[in-house]
Amino acid sequence: MKFRILSILPWLFLLVNGHSQQKEYRLWYDKPAKDWNEALPLGNGRLGAMVFGRVDTELIQLNEQTLWTGGPVDLNPNPQASQFLQPVRDALFSDSIGDAVQFLRKMQGPDTEMYQPLGDLLITQPLNGPITGYSRDLNISRAIATTKFTSNGTAFTREIFISAPDQVIVIRMRASKKGALTFSIDARHELEFKREVTSTSELVLKGKARITNDERRNPKPIVFVDEANCDGMRFQYRIKTSMTDGVISNSDTSIHIANATEAIIIVSAATSFNGFDRCPVKDGENEESIAKRYLNAAVKKTYGLLLTSHTNDYRKYFDRLEFSITDQPAPDMPTDQRLADYKTGKTDPSLEEMYFQFGRYLLISCSRPGGQPANLQGIWNHQVRPPWRSNYTTNINLQMNYWLAQSCHLSEMETPLIDHIRRLAKNGTSTAINYYKMRGWAVHHNSDIWAQTNPVGNGTGDPKWANWSLGSPWLSQHLYERYRFTADRKYLANVAYPLMKAAAEFCLDWLVPHNGVLVTAPSTSPENVYLHPNGFKGTVTIASAMDMEIIWDLFTNVIEAASVLKIDKEFAMLLKEKRQQLNPLKIGKKGNLVEWYGDWDDEDPLHRHVSHAFGLHPGRQISPLIDERYANAIRKTLEMRGDGGTGWSKAWKINFWARLLDGDHAYKMYQELLKTSTLNNLFDTHPPFQIDGNFGATAGIAEMLVQSHLDEIQLLAALPAEWQNGHVKGMKARGNFEIEMHWADGRLTSAIITSVAGTNCVLRTDRKIFVTGVVTKTRETLLAGHPQFITSFPTSPGRKYKIQAL
Repeated sequence: MKFRILSILPWLFLLVNGHSQQKEYRLWYDKPAKDWNEALPLGNGRLGAMVFGRVDTELIQLNEQTLWTGGPVDLNPNPQASQFLQPVRDALFSDSIGDAVQFLRKMQGPDTEMYQPLGDLLITQPLNGPITGYSRDLNISRAIATTKFTSNGTAFTREIFISAPDQVIVIRMRASKKGALTFSIDARHELEFKREVTSTSELVLKGKARITNDERRNPKPIVFVDEANCDGMRFQYRIKTSMTDGVISNSDTSIHIANATEAIIIVSAATSFNGFDRCPVKDGENEESIAKRYLNAAVKKTYGLLLTSHTNDYRKYFDRLEFSITDQPAPDMPTDQRLADYKTGKTDPSLEEMYFQFGRYLLISCSRPGGQPANLQGIWNHQVRPPWRSNYTTNINLQMNYWLAQSCHLSEMETPLIDHIRRLAKNGTSTAINYYKMRGWAVHHNSDIWAQTNPVGNGTGDPKWANWSLGSPWLSQHLYERYRFTADRKYLANVAYPLMKAAAEFCLDWLVPHNGVLVTAPSTSPENVYLHPNGFKGTVTIASAMDMEIIWDLFTNVIEAASVLKIDKEFAMLLKEKRQQLNPLKIGKKGNLVEWYGDWDDEDPLHRHVSHAFGLHPGRQISPLIDERYANAIRKTLEMRGDGGTGWSKAWKINFWARLLDGDHAYKMYQELLKTSTLNNLFDTHPPFQIDGNFGATAGIAEMLVQSHLDEIQLLAALPAEWQNGHVKGMKARGNFEIEMHWADGRLTSAIITSVAGTNCVLRTDRKIFVTGVVTKTRETLLAGHPQFITSFPTSPGRKYKIQAL
């Protein structure tokens, strides 16, 4: 595999001595959170907390990432579904779209289960006198939340973090005057629960999730027990004071600390979840044993030891990547005020830096190896009927959650997604057989912790979302991109390739010949509606551009992977043949990329989804460096769609414009996201809160700085004019290269590239370069009429290469 380094801007070389230092980033506020959308998130991948920072009645809302409703899925929930596939296709080929919709509804199955809150921890602290000197903050460089205030001459401090090494929540409360700290601890849940204080002064809340799911707009009776003793997992959390100089007492349902100067509180939690295919009740884990084990181990450790272990673990990930576009200190004002000022047009490059790093913070905090992937809200949810069930939405949102993982040097955090794809492939094999009588594995619009893969909707869902069927090829892109970034052939052979090949087999069976080309039928462009020339509105078609681009992407990746592994030559040849027969992309009458089978207008010209731009991003079929005609058609499409949309839509548009090498427009979308789709705690809002926008925006900034999807490492690929000076260190590029670069006046001044895997490197720049300490070969070419210089050289694992423009 060859990789190229392409610099869009003219640049000179400047050797920078010394090492840059990671900045400290802190969200801070001068008043408590007025609601959940202003609380501050903490997490260790498994446990989550939202800290409100209230003074006399602190609220810490809790989550545990495996707490979902329901149980293992029925792998054949609609045994009659397969008989309707051919009628659907017949209806589509005769333009009987209404009939196709009705048949598709007959193919639907149950909706997914719902992610649930763990409960609330409450700290009641009686205070005398007015409150002064209030502040609360979240230090994302250390993953610690702190609340400070003064009352009656005594300064009080609360520090909270969630430790991944120790798997507990740690709370330290302190007073500046001896014996001035008195408070009570309580626990609650919106659903049925049992609460007690044990003989060892542990406050325990126990509960059980519902066996079924529903929605806020259509609530159903809450049921906790099923006849099979299978669904509705158990859960509990335990709270204990591990150290205090105060007096500990308790009632039947709460713990009291009196006359203390300091107190350390430990919280542990667990559920009975024991795997996606096992009943959480009769075959479940012993949640009490797990919670006790974590708690008993943690209470034996000092606060200093717990804190050091936590910060060392967290910072080994967070500190890998530095990003700076200003050398000025951040404005000394609360984050919500800074955000409000930014919305009025005031510049704040420190806020732009912090939002980028906040995305990395959130991924570290909600997605750790061995756990579940981040859902629509990461791991933070306070509602028993959360928006969109807080599930895994696979027509963009789940994938967007992980776009940043590889490029932003957090490869380990993508492991939960890879593991979940393996579970989806297992269940999806049954879905492909039972619903379509096809090979491979199929994933539809929604999934959950139980790896549900069937079309959802229960017979009433709109097929424009419920019956979307290409989840397996899109998710397979993540399998291959992980290899492209890591160059790990063992992983490619043992994990990625078998799953990719099976997804390709499903696509081969899903494609059908029509008018001399291969098409998908049924097909949608997720959640969008077209205006048919015959006067009706349609949601279902054949061969949407997105379908063709996703399948092109999968076939291309499998062909490459087979070549790398030197296997399956005949299968790769078949994919090449079928790829050539795919219904081709078209440029419409308005100069835009055609989204549907025909050049039809959209019901909503400003629709939030721009699914037919998949080939530009996250795909690699369309680029200004490949074919300017299609790149310009995508540009026209984006201009027609506009710069509005939901938070995650704006985040995707950052990536789109960066891939078009238009840094100023990418930056405009970043500004729009911050100004119109960002809550005061920096959560992205759809509305309501969806975490994919946070992750997608961070990925988009990475695309503005470094691109490598075309086997080239583009330095400052889409640098906006506003970011004239800056540096980045620790960005990753495909081929397992690590990038450090500095720029000034919009031009690259120095770069160091570390070759981790020792792959061959091809550098592409717009002027001749010199690579220190290695023999190179250089040739000149043209790109859009401008001279380019191709410089190639071998690399060695672990070696750093300094590059200088001549």
